[in-house]
Amino acid sequence: MDGRTDVRKMIQDNISHKANRVDAVMPKFLLVMASMSVLTTVGIVLTLFFDAFKFFRQVPLSEVFSTDLAPLSADPSFGILPLINGTIFTSLIAMMVAVPIGLAAAVYLSQFASFNKRKVLKPMLELLAGVPTIVYGFFAYSFVTPLLMRLIPSLGSKNVISPGIVMGIMIIPMVASLSEDAMNAVPDAMREGALGLGSTRFEVAVKVVLPAAISGIVASFVLAISRAIGETMIVTIASGSNKNFSFDITQSMQTMTSYIVEFTSGDAGAGTTGYYSLYAVGLILFVFTLLMNLLAQYISKKYREVY
Repeated sequence: MDGRTDVRKMIQDNISHKANRVDAVMPKFLLVMASMSVLTTVGIVLTLFFDAFKFFRQVPLSEVFSTDLAPLSADPSFGILPLINGTIFTSLIAMMVAVPIGLAAAVYLSQFASFNKRKVLKPMLELLAGVPTIVYGFFAYSFVTPLLMRLIPSLGSKNVISPGIVMGIMIIPMVASLSEDAMNAVPDAMREGALGLGSTRFEVAVKVVLPAAISGIVASFVLAISRAIGETMIVTIASGSNKNFSFDITQSMQTMTSYIVEFTSGDAGAGTTGYYSLYAVGLILFVFTLLMNLLAQYISKKYREVY
């Protein structure tokens, strides 16, 4: 009896000794890992802020928020409104494509598709998210634009419509997947109750499931438009670099991301005003996407249904 007690005590002491060592080390290790993303975000914000401050110190706000953008001319000007204009137009066209298609796909997958169909269709839909954006860019420029030029004779070889449509195709998986998850979170009792009252499956989907999942659906829309605003390669290849402030979506416009790509290719010397304008545009783009993500979180929390 004493021997068994001694063995049990030795095992417990050994476990306790190991646990004490692990408990002492692991929290510190996990804290370092958890801090990496926070430190990275802080580093990005500080880099953008301090270099953008050098730009705003040299260029008055009246010029920054103007329509005159000519950074490489003899008398350079740095109005960012043409860039904001191009970014908004391409993002809106993308959402006009992604929202109806993505939402329809989500409704079908969550409400009408059988298990076997969903098992095949959803992975195929999500494959779109794995296509490199530069491939989308060449697809927009070499396939979609020539196709649209047959339908719209006045369409330029570089335009806003083509990259907007292709960006919409690119973010369809985001809208569809997040919206489907929100719809699947609606309890089956609500569907069964509506069906028991004589509603059709389509009526249940539109009048019961969609309103109940509206917070997740709207959040998916906001996150998708945030993704579209930050897209780079598609607009760089297919939208062009026209810096004029215009509302003609059949012609070339430059977005904030494509402006950054153009200047980082070597056109702006380090330490010049044009160089620091990259950080100013990057900071504005960061604020845009940050506000979109905060809006998505706010909508998700405010309108979330708890079952």
